[in-house]
Amino acid sequence: MTTEANPAGYTYDQDLPPSPVSRQRLDELLTDVMWAEEDVPALRRAGAILAPRVAELLDIWYDFIGSTPHLVAVFHGPDGEPDADYLARVRGRFEQWVLDVCERRFDDRWLAYQEEIALRHHTTKKNQTDGVESPATHVPMADMLALVVPVTLSIRPFLQEGATKDDDVEAMNQAWFKAVTVTLVLWSRPYAGELW
Repeated sequence: MTTEANPAGYTYDQDLPPSPVSRQRLDELLTDVMWAEEDVPALRRAGAILAPRVAELLDIWYDFIGSTPHLVAVFHGPDGEPDADYLARVRGRFEQWVLDVCERRFDDRWLAYQEEIALRHHTTKKNQTDGVESPATHVPMADMLALVVPVTLSIRPFLQEGATKDDDVEAMNQAWFKAVTVTLVLWSRPYAGELW
């Protein structure tokens, strides 16, 4: 797990503009992914298992991203090579995102921060948080949405290894998948504009 109390650029607890997504719309999205009351404790338990191993999890994700040219390209510096400092700063927030998905309530503050993350992937704010001069002006929406697969499939082994006999690994994995899907749908909002 990251040793920073607040990773560089992490602004969850700061005053952010409210999300343009209403709580009613969030409830509809949660309905769309078949979110149920029992998903909350399952997701919290998943978080308890993942928290001490979040750095290991990010190693897997970063190995995948780093070995995939079109994915790592969004982290290139002006020289066309991956910017190690940029990758490290984002990694701290990525580790925190895992914990936030599992531990935070899906309330107005959570919605506001999802909008902030969305804008940081979009042309609106890409590169600004870390003050980088990456030639990539946005994270392609298609790549961002497709990453739901590795981000979900890689979780199960961690849950299985950390589960007790009383834990329901399938319930934890499904809750994670649902929560990540809703998150990525929210991140797509700036890309889709009025069609969202």
